[in-house]
Amino acid sequence: MSHETGARLGLEWISIAALLGLAVWGVSAWVGLATANHRHGHSAAVISAAEVVPAPAPADPAAPAEPTAPAVLAVSIASRVDSAWLDRVSSGTGIPRRALAAYAGASLALATERPGCHLGWSTLAAIGHVESDDGRHGGGVVSDTGYPSLPIVGPALDGGAFAGIHDSDGGEWDGDRAWDHAVGPFQFIPQTWRAWGADGNGDGLADPNQFDDAALTAARYLCHAGDLSSVDGWRRAVRSYNHSDSYVDEIARVANSYRS
Repeated sequence: MSHETGARLGLEWISIAALLGLAVWGVSAWVGLATANHRHGHSAAVISAAEVVPAPAPADPAAPAEPTAPAVLAVSIASRVDSAWLDRVSSGTGIPRRALAAYAGASLALATERPGCHLGWSTLAAIGHVESDDGRHGGGVVSDTGYPSLPIVGPALDGGAFAGIHDSDGGEWDGDRAWDHAVGPFQFIPQTWRAWGADGNGDGLADPNQFDDAALTAARYLCHAGDLSSVDGWRRAVRSYNHSDSYVDEIARVANSYRS
């Protein structure tokens, strides 16, 4: 979540209580990946709502398994994705293969958990790209275990340029016992992670730094907003992730670029 004067795409400010329901801070707010025009939603490159294509593309990465309960996964969601599909789409999009496996695996998991959600992998990929450059923020790489090689920790939410959110995790995820920070490739704040954090790689832990865990958590968060198969439904879900229309437009632009 981000302050309009300091954020990449500008989040309208809401109360701290409302902040607890939002998923992300947006690492792109502090890595300087965008221009001021992007922050205020004036970029000609951002497509309109009418052009949003919420369905995933290219072809589905694999056939969904039988429906399962959302609580615990026995194996990593990444293992459900076809290897040849990963090679082809990673090569065509430039998304790191391991990050792509998490995006696609989370989409497949939600196809069984919440078949009425219709969350495409490209939506998750766009969010992961905007938030952390697919885990490559700071020049890092994504390991085979799904962890970025460099920690991805946002600025202190100390009430200066950004919201004031006092430490809620004892520094467990962000290393700061005074203030909260957004963490990991999907930039979850600790408060939201505590409510939504999922184990996507089947190791018995929910870690916002691990790609499968973060992607599955983001997928469940988005699907909580309802059906993403319509333009309005898709925009409502993405806006619940970051309360900024220009952010939604940017996610749409990136997601649609994966369809070309």
